Amino acid sequence: MSKKTSPTDKKKSEPKVPGSAYAQHPVNARLSRDERIELHRKMVRIRRFEERSLRAYQAKKIGGFLHLYIGQEAVAIGCCSLMGKNDHVITAYRDHGHAIAVGMETKPLMAELYGKATGCSKGKGGSMHYFDPTRNFWGGHGIVGGQIPLGTGLGYALKYRGSKGAVMAFMGDGAVNQGAVHEAYNLAALWQLPVVFVIENNGYSMGTSQARSSAGELAKRAEGYDMPWGQCSGHDLYEVRAMMDKYLTLARDESRPSTVEIDTYRYRGHSVADPDNTYRTKHEIEEYRKTKDPIQLFQDHLVREGVLDDALIEKIDGAARAEAEAAAEFAEASPFPTVEDIQHDVYWESDHPSERQSKGRLFFD
Repeated sequence: MSKKTSPTDKKKSEPKVPGSAYAQHPVNARLSRDERIELHRKMVRIRRFEERSLRAYQAKKIGGFLHLYIGQEAVAIGCCSLMGKNDHVITAYRDHGHAIAVGMETKPLMAELYGKATGCSKGKGGSMHYFDPTRNFWGGHGIVGGQIPLGTGLGYALKYRGSKGAVMAFMGDGAVNQGAVHEAYNLAALWQLPVVFVIENNGYSMGTSQARSSAGELAKRAEGYDMPWGQCSGHDLYEVRAMMDKYLTLARDESRPSTVEIDTYRYRGHSVADPDNTYRTKHEIEEYRKTKDPIQLFQDHLVREGVLDDALIEKIDGAARAEAEAAAEFAEASPFPTVEDIQHDVYWESDHPSERQSKGRLFFD
């Protein structure tokens, strides 16, 4: 990864004890014991769900692509744990972690990976297209950067309706180079929309390092649109929450857009179909796992706080493994969509024929 200069909100040095520099931030200090445990539990649930889905893919139960979130859990949990009633989330194709973070159940998530009718998108979307509008979660999008204009539109809707809320529009480091992202930046700044553009910078655009693909600092590009911006470490859950609280508050209270770059890391390939280490060394992966694994760091911090002990850690992990296994069993037992289902959920008038007003054919053989 390229060496970075000092952005507006970049820390000067890593805290000696991971998380300790941010644990006393008001948004973290007011967390109850149960809330801290729940943050840890959700990260573990994401990790075990992803590991189980990997085994299913390797067993040829899952077709197409599978973009795993292993190593990035603190980003989705840290951000989505701050969501309020009128806050919304939209993201790219590495969406499993965000789906669990907003509260989606793992059984329909796993069923979607299997392409089953009981999936959250009825088996039609797969790994890249999780959705749950009831939780203000707008997907899961396969086109690089394509979700960012949509997230800007969500922000426009909030402002148009007079709702006090914010949109978190997530993207990877590779998406920042897409033209549509900059068009969205321009409109968000021009119209002062309540959007926080969240860059999950895992260092590699598919298999190309940031140093070889992107000039300058990614978040700093917001300056060209007169947007405030910040940067933080994605392996520290407390730090993510502290940073995001600032910019979500700015969006909600002042309807101002911003960009936040969160440095993180993925342990697996861009997709499971891609090799893990042809563009990086095994040592690099293991070094991050040993020193900056987000789950281990937060777990260690909660142990120091007296919130977790060995028995509770084992109980949480066991429950997450059992949940992931139950999700796989549910997916295995679920039916596939029928041939007729391919024409459902395409046109509203087709699904509601009694209220149709247009004429002509909707589908062609």
